[in-house]
Amino acid sequence: MNKNKITLSLTAALALGMSTNALAAGFQLAEYSATGLGRAFAGEAAMADNASAQFRNPAMLTYLEGTQVSVGAIYVDPNVDVKGDLQVNDQTIDQTEARNIAHSAVIPNFYISRQLNDKATLGLAFGTNFGMRTDLGTDFTASIFGNQAEVHTVEINPNLGYKINDQFSVGAGVRYVMAKGHFGAALPNKLPNNKTLNALSPLYKPFAGQNLKYMEGEDNAWGWQAGAAWQINPTNRIGVSYHSAVKLNLTGHAQGAAYAYEDGGIANLLRPGAITKTYAGSLPLELPASAEIASFHQLNDKWAVHASINWTDWSSFDKLESNIPSLGGKDVIKEENWKDNYRFAIGTTYQVNNKLTLRSGIAYDTAAVDEAHRTQTIPETDRTWLSLGAGYQWSKNLTLDAGLTYVYAKKAHLNETDKNINDLASKLASKDTKVSFAGTTSGDVWLAGVQASYRF
Repeated sequence: MNKNKITLSLTAALALGMSTNALAAGFQLAEYSATGLGRAFAGEAAMADNASAQFRNPAMLTYLEGTQVSVGAIYVDPNVDVKGDLQVNDQTIDQTEARNIAHSAVIPNFYISRQLNDKATLGLAFGTNFGMRTDLGTDFTASIFGNQAEVHTVEINPNLGYKINDQFSVGAGVRYVMAKGHFGAALPNKLPNNKTLNALSPLYKPFAGQNLKYMEGEDNAWGWQAGAAWQINPTNRIGVSYHSAVKLNLTGHAQGAAYAYEDGGIANLLRPGAITKTYAGSLPLELPASAEIASFHQLNDKWAVHASINWTDWSSFDKLESNIPSLGGKDVIKEENWKDNYRFAIGTTYQVNNKLTLRSGIAYDTAAVDEAHRTQTIPETDRTWLSLGAGYQWSKNLTLDAGLTYVYAKKAHLNETDKNINDLASKLASKDTKVSFAGTTSGDVWLAGVQASYRF
């Protein structure tokens, strides 16, 4: 059996956790401000409510006067379940379920902008575009296909916006991304109740609940972003933006029963400390490029509408390849075959009076994987966003914003199998053996955010 293929199954951990957040396609996050949350992030590349606008389109800095500071956070409360049948040779041996596998989180942000003159404005943003955390536990008997994952990124993003004339503005910035994560698959706490497996239970007991494969690592990398805005007339505006791909090489260590087995077979696996022995390794991971085109239209003194289309280059996520030198070096872990994702959003803003602004929006996120390629580890599915929000001008300089969103993820069927697990099962059973998991994933997410913006 190829040593590296049984090592780091990111498909069995990373992709599972990332996509089950159900916030945006794959492991992408849209939650960069409570202001935008209240309108389902519709029209963001053409909006300039406060200093947070630079995170989606640095050209919008030119619409901000003086010095502005914006700080906030969004609370994410996901409810995602996975359930189905663990099968051997297409015969069900156990029905298993993992509930609430995606963890709640608070996503903070901070932005500042400084107008240099009537042409140029500087900005600095602290936020994130990617992240997730999930844990299926080890009571889930399909945990051999993945049971935990976390990716955490933080971006430091300096920007410059320049106003060419009254109609056209451009902007650009660099992105310094700090990332870390851990991914793993585990042996379940107990074997399914099966005549053959019951005989193996005494031998299995020392390994119950142990890591089958686990890896953690971190890396920092650079990217960039650019944007432009066209003020067609005083009441109509179009904005476009582009975020580059960021290539990471998460470097750390791996451990688990699969590594111990590959390092020396059954005899090594039974040695004390073999499962917890660590192996230096790394995993390349590309954060995909994305783009947005958006529009803003002030219909009258009270009403405005805004819309946007977003694209993310998830087709770049075609395979996973790890590197653990002591276990054979580089090799393809699994073909992924993702596709590009699109997001469509439309929203409204209603100016109640000089103090109070109301917002609403609806969005639709398309899945980044076709039905044929969806598995337990990539439960990617379409999502619908419904959002409400409000802004209140507390004083001449201080504005408070809040947003609330409900995200519904379409129920998706999934199938999981792994050549490495099947090869090992066939070797132990002395005959061709296929282990698989067939089930469904479903869920929803509540998001609530607050933002405070101050103008000097």
